[in-house]
Amino acid sequence: MNNQQDSYMTEETLIETVENQIADSEPKKVKETLMRLVMTGTPREEAIQWMACALAIEVFDVMKNGASFNEIRYAQHLDALPNMDWMEE
Repeated sequence: MNNQQDSYMTEETLIETVENQIADSEPKKVKETLMRLVMTGTPREEAIQWMACALAIEVFDVMKNGASFNEIRYAQHLDALPNMDWMEE
């Protein structure tokens, strides 16, 4: 592949990563967020997509800026769901 970064950032890969985080309960906040969203009426598929958006911000920061994965900020974005005002930052 010519651009490995683009292939890594696919929606499918992000969703798969969120699903793996849920299965592994790591970080724990991911599973808690899914349960909270589903219990408040969000369809599971939609909740996973929202969570993948929160993950994408962190992955993008790591790839673009060489930063470390910011688990605290990731948890804050998960806590804010379904509000995604942080997407505008």
